[in-house]
Amino acid sequence: MARDLVPDALWERVAPLLPVPKKKKPGRPRANDRAALEAIVFVLKTGIPWEMLPAKQFGLSGMTAWRRMEQWMRAGVFEQLQRVLLNELGQRGLVDFSRASIDSSSVRAFKRGALTGKNPTDRAKAGSKHHLLVDRKGLPLAESLTGANVHDTHELFPLLDAVPDVKQPRGHPRHRPGKLHADKAYSSRKNRWGLRRRGITPRIARPGIESKHRLGPHRWVVERTNAWINQIRRLRVRDERRDDVHFALLVLDSCLILFRGLQT
Repeated sequence: MARDLVPDALWERVAPLLPVPKKKKPGRPRANDRAALEAIVFVLKTGIPWEMLPAKQFGLSGMTAWRRMEQWMRAGVFEQLQRVLLNELGQRGLVDFSRASIDSSSVRAFKRGALTGKNPTDRAKAGSKHHLLVDRKGLPLAESLTGANVHDTHELFPLLDAVPDVKQPRGHPRHRPGKLHADKAYSSRKNRWGLRRRGITPRIARPGIESKHRLGPHRWVVERTNAWINQIRRLRVRDERRDDVHFALLVLDSCLILFRGLQT
């Protein structure tokens, strides 16, 4: 079961990105990296507390898995993995930059911590917001984390500028979509001007003019990807007090979605 969490094809892409471990002092052998990744994915998908990880099943404790994840997070392993997967998808012609869509979803943060705020849609309870930018097919290109009280419009350009250069079957790498679809939360002259300045055609619903359903045929893909993310129990509710740990798990889940795209 544990091996199913990290297939051979995924591990082959992760292993070269891992930092070289420091020489360990005499004592208990260092836990296996693949077993640690399997444990991290298990916690991500099940939402189980780290300390309750079944050590016999994975060959390491939950705290060891957490420390390994923190080491990889600091080394930028998950962001590198996302770029590797996007490049591989791009070279196969599977990343469609003709259109992109942006949206967000809010989650409760019971332990509060950095990048949390009063959620205006959840009786002002503490929460965080996942912001997501996807290509025409719904593949995650970039993600960010803010407090639930941060307006969506503030993350439009940070997300666009965070998209890495993605290799294409022919020609130069690409990182900007031809069009961007968004709901009324992103509607402003500043945003439309900023998009056109970047060579992107804005397709943002205008309050009082366009129905939110008009852009539905193109925006549904980001809503679907957000639904996939919200099905992951560790991301459905923010249990981590540390924002960097929660964001690392969000990026890891995006990597799993991209990896599934390679298997189709």
